[in-house]
Amino acid sequence: MEEKNHKKSFYSLDNAGVLYTAIASSRITTVYRMTVELSEEIQPVTLQNALEQIIHRFPYFQVTLKRGFFWYYYEHTEAIPRVEEETYYPCKTMRQRQGKTFPFRVLYYKKYLHVEFNHSICDGSGGLAFLQTLIIEYFKLCKEIFPRNLGKAMDIDTDVDPGEFEDSFKVYYEEKVPPPPGSKKVFHFPFELLDKGEYLLLTGFVPVAPLLDLAKRHGCTLTQFILALYFESIQEYIMELPISEKKKRRQRIAINVPVDLRKMFPSITLRNFFISLNPEIDLALGYYTRAEIIEQIKGYMGLYMNRKHINRYISRNVRNEQLIFLRIIPLWVKKLLMPLVYKRYGERGYTSGLSNLGVVTVPEELRPYVKSFEVFPSPSAESRLKMVTVSYENRLALCFGKTTGETVIEKIFFGKIRQLGIPVKIETNKR
Repeated sequence: MEEKNHKKSFYSLDNAGVLYTAIASSRITTVYRMTVELSEEIQPVTLQNALEQIIHRFPYFQVTLKRGFFWYYYEHTEAIPRVEEETYYPCKTMRQRQGKTFPFRVLYYKKYLHVEFNHSICDGSGGLAFLQTLIIEYFKLCKEIFPRNLGKAMDIDTDVDPGEFEDSFKVYYEEKVPPPPGSKKVFHFPFELLDKGEYLLLTGFVPVAPLLDLAKRHGCTLTQFILALYFESIQEYIMELPISEKKKRRQRIAINVPVDLRKMFPSITLRNFFISLNPEIDLALGYYTRAEIIEQIKGYMGLYMNRKHINRYISRNVRNEQLIFLRIIPLWVKKLLMPLVYKRYGERGYTSGLSNLGVVTVPEELRPYVKSFEVFPSPSAESRLKMVTVSYENRLALCFGKTTGETVIEKIFFGKIRQLGIPVKIETNKR
């Protein structure tokens, strides 16, 4: 192995990766998707060549999952991943336990390039770095475009920094910090589940400027404003339930909001490095106006979005992984127990999820060839509808991933945006 690139023969999973490999199933695949629409149909051979050119710069991605007696781990492989034409539903299970596949896949369909990542290998920040590097290399090969500024993409001619594959959870873990408060049971959508393996995607494209202007007028961030509209939509759905379902009408609504910890800690890792907060409204206290929801969100984020509180989540997660009794339990027992624990203490605490990946850019030379970005969350059994937002070229993509065919929440949500005088263009993979 090349010493200068700091390749290792194997990698322990990070704290989040341990959980994702343990709970993965045909229903909870732990696979998320990033999609780029290009201006021209994709050339598969060129895409494969681009993938082969960049993979050495991501040694932590050039791995297969191996099964130890106590834990899974990633082992480096000299094999090269292959691009495939998309033929099935998105975000399907990655059968990594065979030791023959990678923790990501590169797919194409006409003008669309998809990269799907198993969440055990990286979060959205690491995924975007990989995708943007792949796009730049693709256009080097097919258009002979050599951008001057790579942005957040990797220069494939530089050495790998070991910090790119560090487990930042353990680096910033503080042993004596107390755990955060436990979550309480919240409202879950009563919608019928699709068959296992089926996953629906729906994106609403909206102009960023008017939404951002409205957020500023309400004294909040764009993310907080979208989150408020989402809370409001779920509340409206619940309030329209029959009186006979009075109990449901008095429940809490909590939305899971991932926080990129690289904004608080000096980490450059491409692995997972995030925790999730769960702002909520309690319908037992009555109906919330939009202004009240915004104030609730701002108050929650103001209270909990700080390094001291975030340390509580990091410390709890790492501490749990280091418990002696958990470390000595064989992997097959963990595989049986952890999905039950996750259902009881994980998804139990939130109704849905909303993740904002922020603004994505490509080098100026590539803008005429890159039309849009979309990012979709991994499928879930309990949280049957989740959203990821990402903006590119002054257009915001509001991307829903669904394990249900019901569309009532999205209709209410996008209806509210249209009521604000903002146009919405809807795209879906529903057949």
